[in-house]
Amino acid sequence: MANFFGLFNYEKEGPGVEKDAPQKIGFLRFFELYFKNFWKLAVNSIWYWVLTALVLPSGLAAAGMTNLTRNMAVDTHSFGTSDFFETIKKNWKQALPAGLINLFVLAFLGFDIYFFGMYFKNELKIIGLAVCITLLLIFLVMRYYIWIILITFKLPLKQIYQNSFKLTLLGIKNNLFILLGMAAMYGLCYCLGVTGTGITQFLFYIIVLFVLPGFRFLLIQFNVFGNIKKYMIEPYYKDHPDEDIELRRRLGVYKEGYNEQDII
Repeated sequence: MANFFGLFNYEKEGPGVEKDAPQKIGFLRFFELYFKNFWKLAVNSIWYWVLTALVLPSGLAAAGMTNLTRNMAVDTHSFGTSDFFETIKKNWKQALPAGLINLFVLAFLGFDIYFFGMYFKNELKIIGLAVCITLLLIFLVMRYYIWIILITFKLPLKQIYQNSFKLTLLGIKNNLFILLGMAAMYGLCYCLGVTGTGITQFLFYIIVLFVLPGFRFLLIQFNVFGNIKKYMIEPYYKDHPDEDIELRRRLGVYKEGYNEQDII
């Protein structure tokens, strides 16, 4: 199974999680993980921007940041930049076309919204805008899942997008948490960069360069990994209960005290 899930590659040992360590809940847990990994996230946020600037539609940077923050979200050891680029090396053949597909879909829906807004009136305008905006929101949320599925499972792109759509509908609660968190972050950036002056604009650039990418990707992985685990990882292990028990303990997929047939 280690070859099926890119997630389960633990040849490199890390500190893991203490068995009896108390766990914070909700946003407290998120910020604990964020500040615990702050410097790794800051450094790789710069790599994210550099790679995005060099290969804009590729999705390479997104794949690298997704792997980094996925491991952080489940409090599994990460080597930072080396993991970032190793993920890109392993997944570039799918990350490149996925990035192009995402760019095309966003541009197409953006053009449709502009077209209906400018050239239609009355009911057609309202219906056209409503449909296009709804599709845009769905696709934006699908991107929360596209990258983690792409780097975690060996699936064709078509199935990656199909599963992302299904998880978008199944994970509405978690998706809303992400949207609210990012709305707060973007609101802060707007206040500092657009309405502020001097020192506040300096803080704006610091946040965008060193904080925003890491914050965004960790927030996404923190909220979506539970759905990935519930709907994709656990069903597999329910049918294959004897595989990767030690690795599953590290990710919370294996429950102590359960019989093999009771593993969920």
